[in-house]
Amino acid sequence: MTSPLDDNGTARGATAVLPKRFHAKVDVRWSDMDVFQHVNHARMVTLLEEARIPWLFEDGRPTAALREGCVLADLRVRYRGQLRHEDTPLDIAMWIEQLRAVDFTIGYEVRAAGAAPGSPAAVIASTQIAAFDIQQQRLRRLTETERDYFTEWME
Repeated sequence: MTSPLDDNGTARGATAVLPKRFHAKVDVRWSDMDVFQHVNHARMVTLLEEARIPWLFEDGRPTAALREGCVLADLRVRYRGQLRHEDTPLDIAMWIEQLRAVDFTIGYEVRAAGAAPGSPAAVIASTQIAAFDIQQQRLRRLTETERDYFTEWME
């Protein structure tokens, strides 16, 4: 008996609906390379940061208030392949994995320039970010506007 679903879990004959993801193109600098000629771990963390800044903190975004205060609570980076200088600009796809009252978790997939969107990512990462009130020196709840924006990007 054959399954009514294909290998991706999509009904046979149906068109797969791709999740909504923010894509940032980030250039690899020569200084991002290590002695083995691939992107250094610490530099990868910086490249992830450079990718999320335009998505979250740019003027006009509902989340721009996070510029006034947020803290990185957790960071996970898993390497599935090498990225090199010639792979620039990297395509860094981002979405919201988890949304809670005071924090959210961003998922990342990093691919070399020109890699097919469905191809395996070279890097899979996540960051948990908490909204923080600098004046009060404590966590704050995400606003309804922030939560609505993040909900659009949930996967």
